[in-house]
Amino acid sequence: MRISILAVVVYPLFFLPVSPAHAADKAKPAPKRNLEKPVSITIYAAGDIADCKRKSPLESMAARTAELIATGLAKDSTARVVTLGDNTYPIGKPEEFNKCYEPTWGRFKDKTLPSPGNHDYGMPKALGYYNYFGELAGPDRRGYYATQLGKWLLLSLNSNVDKNQMQEQLTWLKAELANNKQNCTLAFWHHPVYSSGGHGNNKNMQEAWTMLAAAKADIVLTSHDHNYERFAPLDANGDRDDKNGILSFIVGTGGAKLTPMFLPKGATAVRDNSAHGVLKLDLHDKSYEWEFLPVPDQSFADKGKGICH
Repeated sequence: MRISILAVVVYPLFFLPVSPAHAADKAKPAPKRNLEKPVSITIYAAGDIADCKRKSPLESMAARTAELIATGLAKDSTARVVTLGDNTYPIGKPEEFNKCYEPTWGRFKDKTLPSPGNHDYGMPKALGYYNYFGELAGPDRRGYYATQLGKWLLLSLNSNVDKNQMQEQLTWLKAELANNKQNCTLAFWHHPVYSSGGHGNNKNMQEAWTMLAAAKADIVLTSHDHNYERFAPLDANGDRDDKNGILSFIVGTGGAKLTPMFLPKGATAVRDNSAHGVLKLDLHDKSYEWEFLPVPDQSFADKGKGICH
């Protein structure tokens, strides 16, 4: 019997030739991701600033705190300045702004984000404040506005308004927070909701604080009491909340005479009424750093860092 054997040769697939086109595809690098460059913005903040009753402008303490800021701005032209109210003393007259604030903190007026205090409202409708700052003070002379710096939403609020104006401000604030797309939020105004200073707690802005806490805002800056105080992060009720609470600072050290303090609050972290100076904040994309800068010959210091909510 004759048996025919059919031999079948199967070539493995890896023996198949690769066309030049396929080789070129394999050689192509993976497309690069379009990564945004991190942005950091520095702000210098203080309130209770220009008081020239006993000294000339250039000899005043406001001139010394202004020099701290001017030094920082000379190194970083993108930095900004935040005022926390009571920009001039005693009653916010136009001449106080022109003759005392202008030669000191007015040196960097174009880089300033202002907010008004009760002494600015010593004149009817705070006319000295609004006439001096103009559009920088926000629209319609209402004393509140929002701006974006880097990945931060900054909210300048007015703690001096009446009940009806406050409701209008709160309606505006609610909308701003609802539409906020930024990573981090900082708000600033004059009267602190929580303070161990001479004026103590002030409930004018309690509803605003509650809204900010619900929106997981990160930082609140105030002044009014002429001292420096930093609180542990606080929730809507003023209770300590290290995870989601608001980190708040009182920086009433811009130039006016420093004043006594009462006993510290339970959540007081650091406080001092021996040094004039400004708070430096470095605002990064998702975090921040703070440092209190005293004027030369004064030694109080406070510094730290945190992560945005």
